[in-house]
Amino acid sequence: MSINDHQLEKINDFLKNFPSAKLQIVTKNQDTKTIKDLIGRGYRLFGENKVQEAKEKYKNLELKKLDLHLIGPLQTNKVRLALELFNTIQSIDREKLVKEIVKVKNKFKTKTSNFFIQVNIGEEEQKSGVSPENLENLYDICVCNNLNISGLMCIPPFDKNPKNYFDKLSSLRDKLNPNLKLSMGMSSDYEISLKCGSNLIRVGSRIFS
Repeated sequence: MSINDHQLEKINDFLKNFPSAKLQIVTKNQDTKTIKDLIGRGYRLFGENKVQEAKEKYKNLELKKLDLHLIGPLQTNKVRLALELFNTIQSIDREKLVKEIVKVKNKFKTKTSNFFIQVNIGEEEQKSGVSPENLENLYDICVCNNLNISGLMCIPPFDKNPKNYFDKLSSLRDKLNPNLKLSMGMSSDYEISLKCGSNLIRVGSRIFS
């Protein structure tokens, strides 16, 4: 696949209206050559869905100069590798995962310094994320374990109006901790999410063609 310059320019132009928001380019299914092309254009903030795939693609790149986020589900057996590779993990969704992260961080030198809690904002059975009603409890568990929660992330139902779900996540954030960032909005709905207060849009397919 190649980079769609027109769409990339369009996204960046729209982002100018939201100075507190950033574009995270999702490099899922993209090769290292494409990532190097984006780095050459000045992009540094990337998102990957799978730990092993990210390791293979980014292992020969200067990771110290990049801001790499895990935006897909994290299995407990991949925690150590994820903590060594990613700057931020956006998919904290259960107490068992929190305990495994704390265990690894206490035993090994790790890279990850920020974590987002993923909220299953549409309460869909097939999606990862903590339910809205259990968010506060999971957040308290993270705080008690000194896990640096810097934001909330969600993926709204694809067949419904995303604005309602973005507004809901924003409301949950305001009640929980107004200083948390919001990671919401992807290729099909990033404009709506930005108008709802998103700080981080995760865009992939729209940028590549």
